[in-house]
Amino acid sequence: MADISPSPVRIRLATPRGFCAGVDRAVRIVEVALEKFGAPVYVRHEIVHNRHVVDRLAGMGAVFVQELDEVPEGAPVVFSAHGVAKTVVSEAERRKMIAVDATCPLVTKVHIEAHRHEREGAHILLIGHRGHPEVEGTMGQVPEGTMTLIETPEDAEDVSIPKGSFPAFATQTTLSVDDTAEVIAVLKRRFPDIRGPRGEDICYATTNRQQAVKAIADGADMVLVVGASNSSNSRRLVEVALKAGAKDAMLIASAADIDHKRLAGAGIIGLSAGASAPEVLVQDVIQTLKDTYGASVEEVETVSEDISFNLPAALRD
Repeated sequence: MADISPSPVRIRLATPRGFCAGVDRAVRIVEVALEKFGAPVYVRHEIVHNRHVVDRLAGMGAVFVQELDEVPEGAPVVFSAHGVAKTVVSEAERRKMIAVDATCPLVTKVHIEAHRHEREGAHILLIGHRGHPEVEGTMGQVPEGTMTLIETPEDAEDVSIPKGSFPAFATQTTLSVDDTAEVIAVLKRRFPDIRGPRGEDICYATTNRQQAVKAIADGADMVLVVGASNSSNSRRLVEVALKAGAKDAMLIASAADIDHKRLAGAGIIGLSAGASAPEVLVQDVIQTLKDTYGASVEEVETVSEDISFNLPAALRD
């Protein structure tokens, strides 16, 4: 472990950070489903991208599976916050499962827009990351061949639209706001009449956390982002921090993952957390930095969040 820095270490603590309303709702759905149905309750994929959260729910009786063929017929199953393709919903119905949808309402909004565009005859250009479960779920909302994935500005320059259709675009909810704006600018230049979403697709929590990281990054020697390596919004926060002026930035799953060699000599340490990282992990990092470096904490709040989402009707009684 590195020696304690000779100068006072200050932590700039980003606010807002951590759990968003969609993640909080998804976790509560699993908890309430366990109370209502009893263990086991099956969950298709990680309910959110955080191992701490998944392990805690597993300890309560949740069983995480990759596909529905691992779930007994008629059993309760929860779909993750990232959303699922229509074929998954149909399969659950065919096998008479008690299906509870924990899809974030803001992801559902993107699904509804995709349906609207497809009905109107559009070819949809989805801006997102290949292999991410949210992207797979969104692409599974419309017939094959009616949506094309766009990952980079170069993809946007090269994409073509099938004859007989017009272009529309949608985005994954957890992307970098600035990077996505670059891709959209290319699409609008190439297709001046392209149709977009009714309101922003990138969710409020992603936008707010990126703005908060920008506020703590300028002049920081290091920005620590608490989050899982498979969490898209957490990885974006690291990228945003570096672009906003941080000398270094690091994604950590917990305090145990801090690379203290990279913190040697750091005077200002920014700290944030992805939307699926619980606050207990952030507090563990703060305590570690206090114990190791005698750090003090300055909270930097950019916006106040008071959004919450209702549980599905099946769980409200």
